[in-house]
Amino acid sequence: MIPVLEIGGTHVTAALVDPLDGRVTSRTRTPLDADGDAGTILGTVRRCADGLPVPPGARWGVAVPGPFDYARGIALFQGVGKFDALYGMDMRAALLHGLRQRPGDVVFLNDAHAFLTGEWSAGTVRGHRRAVGITLGTGVGSAFLADGRVLDHGPGVPPEGRMDLTEIAGRPLEDTVSRRAILARYGDPAADVHDIAGRAGAGEERARRLLVGVFTALGVELGPRLADFGATALVVGGSMADSWDLVAPALSTGLATGGWPPDDPRMRAMKRAGSVGDAALVGAARAAATPISDGSPAVPRGARP
Repeated sequence: MIPVLEIGGTHVTAALVDPLDGRVTSRTRTPLDADGDAGTILGTVRRCADGLPVPPGARWGVAVPGPFDYARGIALFQGVGKFDALYGMDMRAALLHGLRQRPGDVVFLNDAHAFLTGEWSAGTVRGHRRAVGITLGTGVGSAFLADGRVLDHGPGVPPEGRMDLTEIAGRPLEDTVSRRAILARYGDPAADVHDIAGRAGAGEERARRLLVGVFTALGVELGPRLADFGATALVVGGSMADSWDLVAPALSTGLATGGWPPDDPRMRAMKRAGSVGDAALVGAARAAATPISDGSPAVPRGARP
């Protein structure tokens, strides 16, 4: 069993994972304040990790969002609305020397790459040669996978494999599709995205129009890339995917407009991530379990800051 961490914008999860069959045990999940100071953030991560029954010397896998130097373990968060206090910090050293049971090594990888790797190896897109994964949370994470390997270039693949580096109507994609963008457009400081989704589901037209517009716009931008990439499957995860009854129809409409209609005769399919949300944990475990020859995890490659 491989010890792993998934560090997100609102929580951190620690677990033991069998990288072969994706079985997850001894899971702990702790709320995380991404706007806190460095000591508070690292303290939360350490406490969560220390809850696992792990022997010293284990090799950990850590899924974390970008921008991040995954090879060196250096946080590069700046101007992305989370973890600004960690900018420039050596996260590898902080975990190697800060966990109760000292790790033998720590392998970092992009959380969206971990998510898609997990869904491909033991989840909803298993068996697809060319698949794309997106995560909808505080922002938009993305990964493009061909024959089990995550790519950062090629037909349809955005710069560095990152949809957040693309634009909608001449503005950064996350000015339209992100937690901060949705909250700013809705204009109720007491509401979070899950509240807006609940109101939309209850019949509030303003909330419904806002969310439909957001996810349709994402589909329009994503559709041509999926077509050029030759994707046969798109898997969607992240906290916003919990509102699947709102996300799926709007995203499908946008994808079709963009030239990649799901569920067409060419075996295209859009899928929701597994309900337990274990994919990123499985992907992190697979990266940590993979032998290395050049100082970086062999699966997946293409994770760049």
